[in-house]
Amino acid sequence: MPDPDLLAVALAHAARGWHVFPLRPDARSGDEDEAKRPAFPNRCTAERCDRADPRCRAAGRHVGWEERATTDPDRIRRAWSTRPYGVGIACGPSGLVVVDLDVPKHADDTPPAVWAGARDGLDVLAALAGRHGGTVDTTYTVTTGRGGSHLYYQHPTSGPELRNTTGDRGGLGWKVDTRAHGGYVVAAGSTVAGRPYAVALDCDPAPLPGWLAGLLTPAPRPAYRPATVALPADRRGPYVAAAIRRQVAHLTAAPDGQRNHALFTSAVALGQLAAGGALTDDDVTAVLEPAALSIGLRPAEVARTIASGLRTGARNPRHLTNIGRTAA
Repeated sequence: MPDPDLLAVALAHAARGWHVFPLRPDARSGDEDEAKRPAFPNRCTAERCDRADPRCRAAGRHVGWEERATTDPDRIRRAWSTRPYGVGIACGPSGLVVVDLDVPKHADDTPPAVWAGARDGLDVLAALAGRHGGTVDTTYTVTTGRGGSHLYYQHPTSGPELRNTTGDRGGLGWKVDTRAHGGYVVAAGSTVAGRPYAVALDCDPAPLPGWLAGLLTPAPRPAYRPATVALPADRRGPYVAAAIRRQVAHLTAAPDGQRNHALFTSAVALGQLAAGGALTDDDVTAVLEPAALSIGLRPAEVARTIASGLRTGARNPRHLTNIGRTAA
C-alpha cells in the first residue's frame, strides 16, 4: 500500500529543489545495501540494459535513476501513490555534495594506522580539517539509520564536476564517503532495513568548504600519447605487451588515495591502443580488472572507472603502423 508520509517526504525535498526518485520499499530487514537500491526492474544498468523498463524501451537506451530524478510534484504523486517507496536524492541534479560520515559496523572495524585513534568518520573529517587549516561548517545534517551523519553542502558553482569518493579507496579517509554527480543518498524520512533516516539540523546547505572542494577536485586527465606510432612489423606484439606491463605496474604501485585515478589513467592509455585496433576493450578489462581488485578497489568502482577510461581513450586512438621488418 502507498504511504502518505513518504509521499510528503518526497514532495518536501522536491520543494527544496532536490531531485528525488523512488528507492525500493523498506522490507524492515535483510541486506541494507539491497534496500537502498533504486526501485527499477532487473537491476537495470547502462552496461546491462535489456529494455525491459518502459522508459528505456521508449528512449531506445538506458535511462537511469539520475535522469529520472525529478522535482515535478505531479510525477512524484504518481510514483509514490502506487507503493511505499523510499526516497532517494540525486546529488548531481540537486546541486549537492553530501559528506557521508559512517560509524564502525562491528568490533573489528577499526581504523588503519594513518587514522589511529579515530572512532568514526566524524573524527576523520575533523582531523582532515585540522591538517588543511579548515573547518567543518554547520550545514543541513541527517542522521543515518546506523547512527552516522550526512552533511549536505552546495556543489561549487565553478570548477569541475565533483564525483563520488569512497573512504580509504581513493577518497578522503576511513569512514568518509562523498556523493555528488553520479551519486545519491537516502533522504531523511525514509527507512532502510527498519532504521530511520532523520533530520538532525534543518537549515539550508552551506557552501562546500574550500579545503574540501580542493581535496575532492579530480586530478587533471592524463596527457595523450601520439596518435600514430611507427614500428617494425615484428615489434608490434612486444610493444603492446610492454604497454600492458607498464600500465599494470603503474596501477599496482599506486599509493592509497590515488588508486582509482591510477586505474583511470591506465584504462585511458590502453583504451587508446584498443581504439587503434591493437587491443579490444575486453582485453583491457581482462588485464586491468584483476589488478585493480587486488589492490582493494571495489568491483562496481572498477567497472565504472575502466569504462570511463576506455571512453576517454577512444576519443584519441593510438594507431600502430608498420615500417618494415627489422634487419637480421
